[in-house]
Amino acid sequence: MDAVAESSPIPESKADDPTIQDDLNSTVLDLTSFQLHDLDSIELPSSLTELDLTANRLSSLDSRIGELSNLKKLSIRQNLINDAAAESLSRWNALSGLEELVLRDNQMTKIPDASIYKRLLIFDVSFNEITSLHGLSKVSNSLKELYVSKNEVARIEELDHFQQLRILELGSNRLRVMENLKNLTNLQELWLGRNRIKAVNLCGLKCLKKISLQSNRLTSMTGFEDCVALEELYLSHNGISKIESMSTLVNLRILDVSSNKLTSVSDIQNLTCLEDLWLNDNQIESLESISEDVAGSRQKLTTIYLENNPCAKSPNYFARLRQIFPNIQQIDSEVFTKNF
Repeated sequence: MDAVAESSPIPESKADDPTIQDDLNSTVLDLTSFQLHDLDSIELPSSLTELDLTANRLSSLDSRIGELSNLKKLSIRQNLINDAAAESLSRWNALSGLEELVLRDNQMTKIPDASIYKRLLIFDVSFNEITSLHGLSKVSNSLKELYVSKNEVARIEELDHFQQLRILELGSNRLRVMENLKNLTNLQELWLGRNRIKAVNLCGLKCLKKISLQSNRLTSMTGFEDCVALEELYLSHNGISKIESMSTLVNLRILDVSSNKLTSVSDIQNLTCLEDLWLNDNQIESLESISEDVAGSRQKLTTIYLENNPCAKSPNYFARLRQIFPNIQQIDSEVFTKNF
């Protein structure tokens, strides 16, 4: 969680600060880290298209915000907004053209009513105390990015109408099951790290390019077979004992299976695009097996992490890996030049 700045100079008048002007034609107003308790002394030009109130002390929302009919982006991140204060957002019809609404890092316990924002593209309610996704069914189907990380959500639901969604962030919640994702046919990034998920169920999503399931309770890598567009896969800090079901993921560039229970590397010979391979903190014994199993990406691989495996204690560890992977640039924390 981002910390609120402990101190920030507050101008005695608007004229003392270049970001706060009485220009009635201003389109962007950035009040980040002014530690404001209210906006009473602030001019809010009707021409504003972007208003950033990040890192202040606001516990209520100035009614004048609701009159900014040109506003496209509104950030109230890192304030003291609770459910009652957020209710104002559901009544500000003049803001119906809003495209980005950021309420990250406040004190809300539920999804605020955002039904009036028919053009909303980005909605961020991360770092609150939200216990349920109830309310998302009212959010416009125009949405492309949804962030609900670091809350107390126990179930994936009310997402069926988000067919235009590109990014879904539900990390650091209380999720146990991957469900109700099948209609997200255009989803490209899915972030589910730090939950309690035991099995992968991606419901046939084929446009996914990035998936994070770090710090869950996975014991198997099955379930990704149909994600043929996948480029980045993050599975660190689970209980996986075998690399499997990877052969179809021919576009994969980054594979992170660090901090698992692997004793060997397998089923990645077909991954000819692999550039980054994270295998550290496992129980892999042999460098020779890595040479064989990563043969498909031998020329492409630029980064490999193997520290805290038995094989990392092998004689000439670094030299051997540099022989196996001729274009390697980083082994563990050691960075090399391309030519050696």
